[in-house]
Amino acid sequence: MKKSFLSFSEAGFTLPQDEVIELKSNAKKLTIGIPKEVSLQEKRIGLVPDAVNLLTLNNHKVIVQSGVGEIINFLDREYSDAGAEIVENPKEVYDADIILKVSPPTQDEISFMKKNQTLISALQLEIQSPEFFMSLMKKNITAIAYDYIQDEDGIFPVVRAMGEIAGNASVLIASECLSNLNDGKGLLFGGVSGVGTTDVVILGAGTVGEFAARSALGLGASVRIFDNSLYKLRRIQDKLNTRVYTNMINPKVLEKSVRRADVLIGAIRSKTGRTPCVINKEMVKLMKTGSVIIDVSIDGGGCVETSELTSHKSPTFIKHGVIHYCVPNIPSRVARTASFSLSNIFTSLLLNIGEYGGVNKIIHNNPKIGQGAYIVSGKIVNKGISEIFNLPYKSL
Repeated sequence: MKKSFLSFSEAGFTLPQDEVIELKSNAKKLTIGIPKEVSLQEKRIGLVPDAVNLLTLNNHKVIVQSGVGEIINFLDREYSDAGAEIVENPKEVYDADIILKVSPPTQDEISFMKKNQTLISALQLEIQSPEFFMSLMKKNITAIAYDYIQDEDGIFPVVRAMGEIAGNASVLIASECLSNLNDGKGLLFGGVSGVGTTDVVILGAGTVGEFAARSALGLGASVRIFDNSLYKLRRIQDKLNTRVYTNMINPKVLEKSVRRADVLIGAIRSKTGRTPCVINKEMVKLMKTGSVIIDVSIDGGGCVETSELTSHKSPTFIKHGVIHYCVPNIPSRVARTASFSLSNIFTSLLLNIGEYGGVNKIIHNNPKIGQGAYIVSGKIVNKGISEIFNLPYKSL
């Protein structure tokens, strides 16, 4: 009897043996290094102990710098029990073939890297300089920006995951800021029986806007969503599975909503360049005293004219009587949750790299992952980066 592509056993659906043999014959053992993050704003880590355990069970080696997870309560012992090699000196981590970081490496960290290594990290193009790329090119590094990788459905999984966290967190942050303990209006987010609900205006109907709306609606707030895309507004209505007020970004209509808002959440993301500023200073002056602005878009410059970059240590300031929260990288505020989410994505990516037979093979044979590569063997393969920084370009 012929075997079908999927055969059923007591363990569930299994692939035929010849498929498994083919994957194993091409597989490559990886050595992955996880250094401590040096950015003060970055508290997330690339792999949690459970992920390390899965990788080591698949014959991959993981080198972890001592203390890498202490800020989010992961002990070195948990990593060593999962099969990782713990090292004290960061230079020892950089002996690995693949370096996995959450934030881009600094020049000091690049100096630790060896020739022909692979770097997987965020790119954060807006803060980079030509020297960053040239330093990587000199060492023939292959660099992959994980935030530019797509999954099978064409979704950017890291951007989506961090957007979900930022959206949910923005509502919780707004709730804290509304408390009179934080110089807010003394409102309970959502209200109670017999008391009016909190009025929330959300700018942007993408992932951040969607999950901010879910959280706000779940707490009983009144929600208004604005976006320049009618398609996104229709989509968010379908995803929320409830009727909410939606409107195109029309200055007069937006001004009326902003005037009555208790909370304004800026969740606009620009595909290229700076985030457009849609709330001007005059609109902010019209807002109620003690109301709150959470500008999630501050990563791209902010969508509110009065927004100024703040930090996790000093996250808010008051301008025109309105509390502003303008901290970039909101997911780092809930770094343990964010690390688990990132770890799920990175584990799948690393296992795929091993199965494909290495980084170069997956870049050339899997376009959705390959599009995240911006340097391959020391050559710039991203045309946009080449044009922005006037660097030589080589097509994949």
